[in-house]
Amino acid sequence: MVGKPSDEAGDSSSISDEEWQAFLRDSELGASPAPKEPSARARMVTERLRHQGEPEGWRTGPTPRDMNGRTRRRQVWSALGVLLALGVVAVALRPSLLPGDPLGTGEPKAAAVSPLPAETAAPTAAPGAVPDQAPTIDRPFAGSPALAWADGEAGVVLPVAEAVGSAPKERVSKALELTRKLLVGANLESATLRGGRPAAALSVLDPKQPHLLDDLDAFLRSPDRTHDPLTLFSRFDPDETRVVGDVVKTRGRMTYKKSKHNGVTVHADYTFVYPVRPAEGPPEVTRTIVRRVIDVEIPDPAHYDVTPGRLLLVRYDEALFNSACDVYDGFLHPRFKSAEPTAPTQTGPTEDPYDRSKGIGEGSTSDSCGTASRI
Repeated sequence: MVGKPSDEAGDSSSISDEEWQAFLRDSELGASPAPKEPSARARMVTERLRHQGEPEGWRTGPTPRDMNGRTRRRQVWSALGVLLALGVVAVALRPSLLPGDPLGTGEPKAAAVSPLPAETAAPTAAPGAVPDQAPTIDRPFAGSPALAWADGEAGVVLPVAEAVGSAPKERVSKALELTRKLLVGANLESATLRGGRPAAALSVLDPKQPHLLDDLDAFLRSPDRTHDPLTLFSRFDPDETRVVGDVVKTRGRMTYKKSKHNGVTVHADYTFVYPVRPAEGPPEVTRTIVRRVIDVEIPDPAHYDVTPGRLLLVRYDEALFNSACDVYDGFLHPRFKSAEPTAPTQTGPTEDPYDRSKGIGEGSTSDSCGTASRI
């Protein structure tokens, strides 16, 4: 009878009793060779692995939880990659978006400018020098003293209304408000600047003032040297020039006094700075500057044949800077460096358009088209 083998180290066999009995039966029938006993080294390795255990998923791959977590991480990194790519594109298009100009684009930083208080009296001198910077679409007032001026209508500040002579406070207040409406409609309203009819400005003028409205209509309809609407209205040819942005810088003052017609006379002196660019072509930006001085009056309607609540236009003077000379088509024509000159060159004296310490034409004996010392 064949005996059951034993381990070399004296331990019991790793073959079970059932397997041994099956071997004996097969041996008698000659059906199978004896099972091979594992070596002691093989059993030691097997036993060591059994005690150490296999890591979770060592053969079957990561669990669904791990797969989901890894997928989420891939999605996060994909989103971050898209954002990073967009950021690179944005910086490539606008290097100024990077703080400190690390790419050395050389673009000057916008200087912090404190707004000027409202003008209540004539200044004693012209504004001081400002950094020499070229205007751009994003910064149309760079390099201009007007950067510290008020925006548009906010620069037309009314004085406190008080009764003057026989004109009550209410009439003075009405005269000031109508003067403001005239200035805004003639120099700031977008339709007027685009070359349209300055309807709001015309609406405050008295239709009973002889020839006034008829003359102004003729100026707008058929402008020429002696009938020039630019004497009262700021207008650009929309096929040639566009105003940049929505802001026109404004600075000036308004005063009033008793009129000789038992009413009130309002004196207004304002300068308007228009940033402009060509309607077509390169996006070059320049500025046209217009100074206007007007006197208007509301007489006493009890003694004069006037329309209540309307203005009589007594005087209007203007000074135009950076607009082509001897062109009388009813439009301002700014000069751009990129364009070939098509109009006569300025031959008059050089003046500072920002100098509000002098009156219009004061110190000048020439009627020729002057040159702006700065724009």
